[in-house]
Amino acid sequence: MKRLSTPRKSKPKTPHNGKNTTAGNVRIIGGQFKRRNVTFIDADGLRPTPDRLRETLFNWLLADINSARVLDSCAGSGVLGFEALSRGAAHCIFIETNRTQSQLLLQNAQQLRIDPAHYRIIHGAAEQVLSQNNNLNQPSNQDFNESFNEVFDVVFIDPPYADDLWQPILTALIVRELITVETLIYLEADKDLNPQLDELTISLQETLSSQGLVGFNCLKQTKVGQVVAGLYRLVSS
Repeated sequence: MKRLSTPRKSKPKTPHNGKNTTAGNVRIIGGQFKRRNVTFIDADGLRPTPDRLRETLFNWLLADINSARVLDSCAGSGVLGFEALSRGAAHCIFIETNRTQSQLLLQNAQQLRIDPAHYRIIHGAAEQVLSQNNNLNQPSNQDFNESFNEVFDVVFIDPPYADDLWQPILTALIVRELITVETLIYLEADKDLNPQLDELTISLQETLSSQGLVGFNCLKQTKVGQVVAGLYRLVSS
């Protein structure tokens, strides 16, 4: 496995006017950064994926995560993206709507000594960032509104449950053709999303048909407490 580390840099300053806004930390459970912690702030809806569920997810992805191009669309603590990089992903784009947390993501990446060539952190709302039509030809790890012209191998979509943002995020990914039948899509919510995926398929029927697609296939699904998680792929016609 190719290592992602670079020589240690000086410790970054604590964001948000020098105040310590971190509320907790979550431990990476596998790979190069196993047992290392990433920190996160106290913000509404920010709840790192539990260890048990994360272990299940990366067991599902075991044969596919190495060298993958990953999108952590509602990054929060960033633990899903960092876990992917820890386990050999080639690159991860983190999108986070909270500015302080997006700065903390950069701090966590630097503390893990991840080569900046292997990640990008974007501050913004994922459904808006992903809907933009411009190419992403800007310096890494800055705020900008441009989006992507690449296809992702693995996509994590686990927004705050109350916001129900997975539908506009998934819609943007399909409309922009940033995912294909080869892309593995992880969805996490507080309910079974299969009925709503069927509804989304109907609403996007014309777009899907133009891409030679007919809908979604649920590859894996599990429930941990009140959390329902599933791994999906688009299905070709």
